[in-house]
Amino acid sequence: MRGDIRGRRSRWGSGLVVLGVCATAGMAHAQSSVSLYGLADAFAGVVRTPGSAGNAWEVGSGGLSTSYWGMSGAEDLGDGTKAIFTLESFYRINNGQSGAFNGQSFFGRRAFVGLSGPFGQLTLGRNDSLLFVSTLLFNPFGNSFVFSPMVVHTFLGSAMGAASVQSDTAIDDSIVYQTPEVAGFTGSVQYSNAGIAGHAGQANYSANVIYFSGPFSATAAVQNLRTASLFLNGATEQTAWLAGAAYRLQAMKLYLQYERVTNNNALTDDTVQVGASAQVGTGSVLASWAGTLRRPQQGSDLRWSTWVLGYDHPLSKRTDVYAAWRYDVMTGVSSGNSLGVGIRTKF
Repeated sequence: MRGDIRGRRSRWGSGLVVLGVCATAGMAHAQSSVSLYGLADAFAGVVRTPGSAGNAWEVGSGGLSTSYWGMSGAEDLGDGTKAIFTLESFYRINNGQSGAFNGQSFFGRRAFVGLSGPFGQLTLGRNDSLLFVSTLLFNPFGNSFVFSPMVVHTFLGSAMGAASVQSDTAIDDSIVYQTPEVAGFTGSVQYSNAGIAGHAGQANYSANVIYFSGPFSATAAVQNLRTASLFLNGATEQTAWLAGAAYRLQAMKLYLQYERVTNNNALTDDTVQVGASAQVGTGSVLASWAGTLRRPQQGSDLRWSTWVLGYDHPLSKRTDVYAAWRYDVMTGVSSGNSLGVGIRTKF
């Protein structure tokens, strides 16, 4: 009897070894990884936007980059194809609140799942606005909602009224397809809708093309919005066109952007941005100007100009300190004058 039991144990042990080998082989084939990462950015200074009654001294969040944390993962499905996901959340480091603003969804930066491979990439969920991607890549202050003139003019409301572009930096309920890179070119298309029964026409479409090769880079983007809940400017449909280019001259990089936004209530915005970044020692001097001409449905044209000068100094590969000064002039209201000094670190 004992010999029989020992024999069964031996057979069970062999079976467990075989199962273990099979499981290990399966894990080797379907390798997966998950990463936790983020960015913390805070600045101290004074912010006075055009038309403000006075200065607002503050410790603010996200001087050069909006603070966020996120996690993403990928699973190898074989033949170069991967299942991917990303969940990213903004937060305000100055007061510990979640979201870049009150009421923003928890994973408001990005939240999607999809597939990537030789065919390109397909993602479903809350995807980056393709117009926003083209905007941030072609100005020296990137995605700063405090010191990037192009981002501020395009995506923030002001004393002129509602923001030029009526979408957020990411689009809910969207599908994005991105092509593989070919000769420096990548292209993307995006579709989303309101997801409301009886409102099938409330759909949003966008596309962009980006080119990076050598010292020259360029982009073109278009976005058409029809989801009624997005609009704060009295329109029900909006189309935005953007073209941008950059050229590197040794230690200096030059930037140029032009954007036109038209609405079906006859409101039109034209925005131009020119900028430069130059390496000085280990740091970079950043300069940018943006000007917007707004032609409202009624009344006189409005003009808004913003100048920004900044310096960004790396302390390590992950941490930098910066200082920036911003000056605004707008039709019919008092000028704006903002200054901030901050620190940004990645993790």
